[in-house]
Amino acid sequence: MNLSITNLLHRHEEDQETQKNGVMLVTFAEPKHVVSEQFRTVRTNIEFAGAALDNCQVIMFTSSAMSEGKSTVSANVAVTWAQAGKRVLLIDADLRRPTVHASFRKLNVEGVTTVLTAKRQAEEVVEATFVDNLSVITSGPIPPNPSELLNSKRMVQLLEWARKNFDIIVLDAPPVLAVSDVQVLVPKTDGVVVVSKMGKTLKSDLKRTVEVLHLAKAKILGSVERIKNPRGDRGYGYGYGYGYGNEK
Repeated sequence: MNLSITNLLHRHEEDQETQKNGVMLVTFAEPKHVVSEQFRTVRTNIEFAGAALDNCQVIMFTSSAMSEGKSTVSANVAVTWAQAGKRVLLIDADLRRPTVHASFRKLNVEGVTTVLTAKRQAEEVVEATFVDNLSVITSGPIPPNPSELLNSKRMVQLLEWARKNFDIIVLDAPPVLAVSDVQVLVPKTDGVVVVSKMGKTLKSDLKRTVEVLHLAKAKILGSVERIKNPRGDRGYGYGYGYGYGNEK
């Protein structure tokens, strides 16, 4: 029990730090770093997995629980798509614990929530970033009813607008087991990538996450595992796989 409480406190501290300072954009800061190459490999594997689908334009990144790296992965993979010449839009769909504004140094005064509450149009809140070809829509002010907003017709319209104006739309979504937001987003996306952290994500949680996504009829493109790097280079490595569906 004490170990569980310690883990929860550690996750909470990591989560607060990420919300305050954003994630490390190693793909932008050090594009030749080994970790940047790993993110490019993740991007390529997602493209291969999506090739079997009729369309793979809106891709959602999620995890089982908080502090497992889904915001780091989604932002860095979005950067690699932009570096490859794609017109990319990163949308912060985590309306409870947003990070995109901090990662890209935005104010987050307006964003997804102001569009979904009809106070602004999508073209009024989209912002260019310091990464060529990459735009973002931050979460906007944290609302009292995130699931209802994400399940609204305006969310469908926001993504329809994004499809017309960008090649790739990346959604940084909340953890699956924490809230119901992901289930309502699934029908609006083309594919889902699950991020886990070696030594932290429980196999039982990962199995439950996959079951929840399957019940929502998600097209799971694969999983990205955050692996501790014993040499200390950037702290972590990233691997992409498909075998998580049979975890026990």
